[in-house]
Amino acid sequence: MENTEPRNPMHNTCFGQINEEGLLTSTMMSTRSDTANSWDDKSTVIDRRKVQSKIEESRTDEAISRLENLTLSFLSQLTSSLSRTTQSSNTSGIDDKRIVLELASRRVSPHSDSNSARSRLLQFPRNSKGPSARTPAQLLRVVCMSHEALVNQIPMTKRDLYYRDISLFKKQGVVDVFIDDLAATFSLSRSDLNIRASLKGLYCGSALKIRLLDGTTLVGHETESSLIPCSQDIAEYSLSEDIYWVLIVEKDAVFQTLRSACLTRHPLLPGPGLLGKGYPDLATRQLVKTLSDNLPENIPILALVDADAYGIDIVSVYKYGSITMRHESESLAAERVEWIGVSASEVLSLGVDKDELLPISIHDQRKAFSLLRSKANLPQSWRRELMHLLHNRRKAETEVLSSLTDASITNCQNNSHESSSSSQQQNPLVLYVIRKITSRLNSLCLEKSI
Repeated sequence: MENTEPRNPMHNTCFGQINEEGLLTSTMMSTRSDTANSWDDKSTVIDRRKVQSKIEESRTDEAISRLENLTLSFLSQLTSSLSRTTQSSNTSGIDDKRIVLELASRRVSPHSDSNSARSRLLQFPRNSKGPSARTPAQLLRVVCMSHEALVNQIPMTKRDLYYRDISLFKKQGVVDVFIDDLAATFSLSRSDLNIRASLKGLYCGSALKIRLLDGTTLVGHETESSLIPCSQDIAEYSLSEDIYWVLIVEKDAVFQTLRSACLTRHPLLPGPGLLGKGYPDLATRQLVKTLSDNLPENIPILALVDADAYGIDIVSVYKYGSITMRHESESLAAERVEWIGVSASEVLSLGVDKDELLPISIHDQRKAFSLLRSKANLPQSWRRELMHLLHNRRKAETEVLSSLTDASITNCQNNSHESSSSSQQQNPLVLYVIRKITSRLNSLCLEKSI
């Protein structure tokens, strides 16, 4: 590859162009030169406020109404049950007094032919040895706190809900399940209930700036990480027009290694990029979805995960959505995400000693079979990797590449005058990532020229 100045992928003939009006394909993205001084003139702004405010107001009203109707249904059934008990306590069976609340089954497609399969029934009382009142009490407590958050217009985290009644919920997972059950039942998102998860995702790279609704501007840095905020708090994203690539990594240790190497402005790469980290939490998925919908097709969105079934599952969640949040797939699935590694079939060829590979566990095996059975749209190359894992019974973590000294890692093409000795000084994991990104950019350039 020739040593040239980094080309602007949004304007260069090889990497594609924006149209005459300066607009990209999405109606939410436009080139802005009249914004505040914190935005560069050569930046592309994704303005979420244009279409979000009226939609969010409407959904807030709908969520409040749905929560109130669910509570009224419970109270109405409770009143009727008590009345029937008083009138015919000697002849009525327990079925006559039972209260039933219907919730969506998030593991079944909403398009399923069976109505019973698409829902689950929460009944009280029920024939069980344990206290049957706890489950409806937990659900109604979540309903109450969500209603409070919506009416007061003060968002709450899932952790907040749990700590407000630890003795009732017992564990965080109970709160998480009911929140998503309610969202799926009402055909709303979790954010429509004014409940959010604690922030976990990180990003680095000066190509991205985020302006929040309160006026705060988050400016990305090449060697420092920033938390990815909830999409509800974001007014605008601003992307530098010289961005070439986006990379999502699974592990924090890998993210920190790449961040320390200043990957987003690395001299061995053809241009700057954006680096993000997150086990697919909601805020990270929303950012990736926004980039997928708005970036030109010639800017790849890549994913680097462990060489195991759970790594493939992570990429699958980013690309296709998760089973448990199927009701939000349309707003979260980023179909442009591409898996670039690490694949189990390549680790030995990279020089990884077989003794450094880990045996797959029973959980790995179950996850692999689950992906093969449930993901009809899983690419054939991913299926082959899963079969390879099951056949060889070995997996590898991404970090194992850092210990390599094999020449196959360092023998990657570059577009600079960096000497081979300079390449040899790089962390092999960094060089592996550079080779993968460069290879994908070259492929896109070739496809464009054909």
